[in-house]
Amino acid sequence: MGWTKGLELAKVARRVGQHFDCATWLHKARALPKEDFRRAVEKELTGKETEPSELIYFKVYKGQVPVIQQAIETAALMLGTDKSRGYCLEMICADFLAGANLDNGNPEILLHSIRQFFKFLPGEQKHAFLAQATPSKITSTTFASPFRS
Repeated sequence: MGWTKGLELAKVARRVGQHFDCATWLHKARALPKEDFRRAVEKELTGKETEPSELIYFKVYKGQVPVIQQAIETAALMLGTDKSRGYCLEMICADFLAGANLDNGNPEILLHSIRQFFKFLPGEQKHAFLAQATPSKITSTTFASPFRS
């Protein structure tokens, strides 16, 4: 077992204390790949499943950094400051794709973006949105039926 897994194992041992089941966790450490073991530890500590992650590296010029940081900070304010920078970047990209795909693009991308943003609306705004989006509110001027010729 490597030092990375050892550090993860220590997190669980510190949290659980005397009731730490050493044999079970050592078996998991030996059997699971590093990332899967890290997720198992995180689930044990937080009670939440985590999605696999990946680090993405790319070069940006110094003049681009303030714009990127401001966009991520603005997204964090809109989405809630508890959201990760990666999640904020995903929402910025989803918003861009939704706008870029309005004309001749894939409507599934727009629908995905709407679903993602809908999750962050407060309860009463969700109800208001749904009330406005129900089929009885949609008229022929706002919705071109794909079944008409």
